[in-house]
Parts: sequence; structure tokens; C-alpha cells
Amino acid sequence: MNQFSFAKQMFDFNRAAFDNTFGAMCQIQEQSEKMVNTWVEQAEWIPGEGKKAIADMSAMLRKGCQEFKKVVDENFGRAEAYFEQAVKKQGEAKAKAKE
Repeated sequence: MNQFSFAKQMFDFNRAAFDNTFGAMCQIQEQSEKMVNTWVEQAEWIPGEGKKAIADMSAMLRKGCQEFKKVVDENFGRAEAYFEQAVKKQGEAKAKAKE
């Protein structure tokens, strides 16, 4: 097994681990948000401004998670392109060596 194949396998494992962990984190966040929203709706003592602040906070958290995932996916894409390019160059070098 060459070094790039091994590195690519490690990369794929790390990407899958991130995707699974991030998905679980998002599910926890969604459940927590639902629980807080239910509690806020039932809490008559919280003023409208407070309810709006909590709703805004939830929206910012969702947006932040989406932006973080977008940036991580872009960088995983860059790393994947690097590995593909490196494997291609290695294959070309082996072909030249056989000539």
C-alpha cells in the first residue's frame, strides 16, 4: 500500500467521523431547541422581548452550524482534490519509470 492510499483512507475515515459526529451534534441541538421553545411557550412570565431574544439565539446557532459545516466541507473538498492530484502524479511517475 503506498503512502497516498493510506493517507486517503485516513482522510476518508476522518471525514466520515466528522460527518457522523456533526450529525449527532445537530440532532442534539435540534432537540434542545425544541425543548427550550416548548418551555418558553409555556412560561407566561417571560416577556415578549425575552422570547424574541431566545428565538434569535436559536436562529444564530442554526446559522452558525450551517456555516461551520459549509467551511469544513469546502476544506475537506480541497484536501480530497490534493489526494487525487497526488495519486495521479504518482501514477504518472511510475509510468515514466517503467519506460
